[in-house]
Amino acid sequence: MAFLATISGHENMLLSNTLNNNFIFSGKPPQRHSYSFLPKKIQARSVANSSKTFQVKEEEFSSKTEKFILPMFDFKEYMKMKAIKVNKALDDAIPMQEPIKIHEAMRYSLLAGGKRVRPILCMASCEVVGGDESLAIPAACAVEMIHTMSLIHDDLPCMDNDDLRRGKPTNHKVFGEDTAVLAGDALLSLAFEHVATKTKDVTPQRVVQAVGELGSAVGSKGLVAGQIVDLASEGKQVSLTELEYIHHHKTAKLLEAAVVCGAVIGGGNEIDVARMRNYARCLGLLFQVVDDILDVTKSSEELGKTAGKDLVTDKATYPKLMGLEKARELVGELVAKAMDELSYFDAAKAAPLYHFANYIAHRQN
Repeated sequence: MAFLATISGHENMLLSNTLNNNFIFSGKPPQRHSYSFLPKKIQARSVANSSKTFQVKEEEFSSKTEKFILPMFDFKEYMKMKAIKVNKALDDAIPMQEPIKIHEAMRYSLLAGGKRVRPILCMASCEVVGGDESLAIPAACAVEMIHTMSLIHDDLPCMDNDDLRRGKPTNHKVFGEDTAVLAGDALLSLAFEHVATKTKDVTPQRVVQAVGELGSAVGSKGLVAGQIVDLASEGKQVSLTELEYIHHHKTAKLLEAAVVCGAVIGGGNEIDVARMRNYARCLGLLFQVVDDILDVTKSSEELGKTAGKDLVTDKATYPKLMGLEKARELVGELVAKAMDELSYFDAAKAAPLYHFANYIAHRQN
């Protein structure tokens, strides 16, 4: 049986290079699902007497807001319970010890709250390929440590110069710029140590693969690449392709690493990992597009960070380059593409990941 999905598309270089809209893929026959997300159409139908292939095809989409049915799943409770596990693991990973100041600064930002999207995605990805969440908790913590490092450094005066993060003063405002830099450095190094030494009952080959994935996501071909190009783009005319490069590297790469690490550690095969990587790339770009939209539509109190800052610094954003409505349309298209990748997996195991895409698309802060 084959599965044919009709989705809306946005032509751009990055997506055409990383998420082909027309391809044949051999593997397990995908499941039938109904989806619920945004004002874009996605339809599914079964095709009988066909080989085991997966095909995506672009067609015209409706601009009318419609509701679709997601797999039955208590996503709010799922996020709550997973976050409790992640927070406990993070608390245990960095106990208060000498030197007090650096560990206090590390814990201040790492335990400041947040939705724990990346570590929970890592755990969900592990489970969707058949692994137990406990296998992925060290990698999940490592991803959150790296993410926290990126926030501490991103907020510095020499970077984005922000005073507020997760509703609290940024790290350098509390501990000083010197300590903030060192706290970020310490979190980054601890992340790799943690996944390498705390991951149990997983083959060394898979642990090494996960470490390599994390390193690639954060280095000069990942987060650092996105940040340096982002800094250079302030006050300049930036094309949509350049903006996508920035956010694919600055935001999406780490989210992709979280998902891929989960799939690798959970025992996923090459097909599983490739599917999850494509799903994560959609989510990574989706996260940033929504972030840009929220920056111009929400207050600082609602966001827990400084709102409207991109406009003040004249930074390139999706609403600025595409217009607010087109940016919202792109959100719907990315959700549809993410849903397509999940159709390969068992519906029950993939339910959290379906809801994740919907959640990121609808988040309000």
